[in-house]
Amino acid sequence: MASDRLQDTRWTDRVGMTLRSVFKVDPLLLFFISLIAMIGVVAGYSASEQSAAWVERSILRLGLGFALMLAIAQIPQRWFFVVAPWLFVMVLSMLVAVWLVGDMGGGAQRWLDLGVIRFQPAELMKVAMPMTIAWFLARRPLPPGALDVLVAMLAVMIPTALIAIQPDLGSSLLIMASGLFVLFFAGLSWWYIGGFAALSAAAMPVMWFFFMHAYQKERVLTLFNPAGDPLGAGYHTIQSMIAIGSGGVWGKGWLQGTQSHLDFLPEGTTDFILAVFAEEFGLVGLLALFALYLAVIWRGLYIAEHAESVEGRLLAASISMTFMVYVLVNAGMVLGLLPVVGAPLPLLSYGGTALVTIMVGLGMLMSIRTQRSFLGHDR
Repeated sequence: MASDRLQDTRWTDRVGMTLRSVFKVDPLLLFFISLIAMIGVVAGYSASEQSAAWVERSILRLGLGFALMLAIAQIPQRWFFVVAPWLFVMVLSMLVAVWLVGDMGGGAQRWLDLGVIRFQPAELMKVAMPMTIAWFLARRPLPPGALDVLVAMLAVMIPTALIAIQPDLGSSLLIMASGLFVLFFAGLSWWYIGGFAALSAAAMPVMWFFFMHAYQKERVLTLFNPAGDPLGAGYHTIQSMIAIGSGGVWGKGWLQGTQSHLDFLPEGTTDFILAVFAEEFGLVGLLALFALYLAVIWRGLYIAEHAESVEGRLLAASISMTFMVYVLVNAGMVLGLLPVVGAPLPLLSYGGTALVTIMVGLGMLMSIRTQRSFLGHDR
């Protein structure tokens, strides 16, 4: 029996090595994200009123996303940092163009129309930001000194401000977090972290009175009293909490949810798909889903710890923690713990642009991992 178990272990090790060295993928990371994506299709099928057309579109988008991830995984990690500063300058120029001549949509000026394509440059900055800050800091003594911290902070805050004034508060916070995580993992002094926290706290009243739009203020106030406007600003939060609470421990069962099927819960396939899932699969299902997300974050941090280069370590750590922020912001929004900011749940929420950004990041993680294996440093 012991010899059989040893033989099975060796077989799985050989399979893992083959996948990493030949196909340049990390088997564990691929397994975890594939499970989450399948759960997303199952939950979305229910939320879309059992629409076969929705499932087909979702599977097509996921297929393209996974293909993009696998393609990125084949690129040696050094090329990420060759293109990083040029990509950052290009996307920053696009953000300035959006500010000056960008297209309006839904009351926000976020899009750049190039004739053949109309897109949001903010999504590209979610990739360019951690790559560029990692590239910059890895070429300097660590932990970073005052001048390097100042330059890095300017590189983080200028795009963040340009995106915040579109306005797109959700994307600006995610982009700022991706850059700050690189600084943190580079060994940033706690004095700097405390100073930044103090400045952020001091800037909040200024943001509230001079920069935040009326609807953004309304979302923040609704967080503290959603019942104050149950049919208006508080509607999403109230219906989401009702759906989650009615699911109980074990849930009502797949396709048996009432909040989504009776059209009480808005955005059931996108921002609030977690509420649909919680109603049908209950607390047990939620814990299992969060365990899968935690597994993805753990694997990303493991890859960061064993990266072969400083920039690879910083980039992998930032991608992993930004992925965590995606999950926490969406879960907090759905649970009524954070304002509604339109942040998607990774691999579950139906959508195209956010999925591309997430898959590019996961592809970079796999490249950083398999690069190490390919060079013979695997453990």
